[in-house]
Amino acid sequence: MARSQPPIHAVVLAGGAGERFWPASRQKHPKPFLRVVDGRSLLEATLDRARRFAGENLWIVCGEEHAAALRRHAGLAPGRVLIEPMRRNTAMAVGLAAERIAADDPDAAMAVLPADHRIPDARAFAAAIRKAARASRDAGVLVTLGVKPTRPDTGLGYIQRGAPVGGAHPGLHRARRFVEKPDAARAKRYLREGSYLWNAGIFVWTARTILGELETCAPAIHRALGPVRRALGGRGRRLAAEVLTRAYRNAPSEPIDIAVMERSRKVWTLPVAFRWSDVGTWQSLAEELGVAPGDTRVVEGDLAFDDAGGNLVWANGRTVALLGVEGLAVVDTGDALLVARLDRSADVRQVVASLKRSGRADVT
Repeated sequence: MARSQPPIHAVVLAGGAGERFWPASRQKHPKPFLRVVDGRSLLEATLDRARRFAGENLWIVCGEEHAAALRRHAGLAPGRVLIEPMRRNTAMAVGLAAERIAADDPDAAMAVLPADHRIPDARAFAAAIRKAARASRDAGVLVTLGVKPTRPDTGLGYIQRGAPVGGAHPGLHRARRFVEKPDAARAKRYLREGSYLWNAGIFVWTARTILGELETCAPAIHRALGPVRRALGGRGRRLAAEVLTRAYRNAPSEPIDIAVMERSRKVWTLPVAFRWSDVGTWQSLAEELGVAPGDTRVVEGDLAFDDAGGNLVWANGRTVALLGVEGLAVVDTGDALLVARLDRSADVRQVVASLKRSGRADVT
């Protein structure tokens, strides 16, 4: 007899700055708030997808600077927005959410989702999360979604797929290893070999399992979460600011991939073939919108002239004319203008770093 579908909590991580999306993405208006496709913000689209499998079991983890805006934008109750007192990367964010969910139901499944990805096929995505949730509960494993690559992308991490797990979980595989952003030659080899998947940064596990693996693989983070765990062990479910500050002050800053996924022996991967993009750069947005040689796309603004095509324009109501240029991102936010080759848009964070060094807080 098949076991019932476990309840799933969706944990949306919204703590990143999105610096490669400058100047549209800023500290005060980060990338998840941007309305880049379909008239919805990336965060709204993420929450809509999550409701398909989690209902109203939705959580957001973010920093203090964005908490009020995220509450308004997401329409969630204040207790569903977990506010980090300082940045400590994704391992601590995941641990905080897991401790909070475990206080109510340690065997509940958690789907950890970045706030700023684009996945057009919400139905296929929900089906994959449910499948991963069943495996995570039944086998006590950590499941990561691996996207079948369509190009040799050097800006993404990869997962090498291992042997099928078989049995009651067809389609899932053991994760053999994780590879950080490869060079072009290795990325082409990975695409040819067929056993490598893009690491989408989308994870499914039970609260109990991830906390156990944090204790095994990242004991310093598990110890840092001690004040949170003790506070939630009482009758209350609200975390005082001093409790969180004490926990975060003692926590190392590590991504969950390095802290746990690369060290754990309990990692499975679910290969998926639906369309996915982390919309990490202006180039990836251009690809999502269909920019191609001779074919320009306009997100905002008035493109009055473009004789070559192949450009991406975000002009905030301004009139733009392009003469004899192609393969460019032209992004005008009123107080800042970026003109960059699309194939160099991953380097936009160098611009942001330079602005910060020169004290230009007005445009960062």
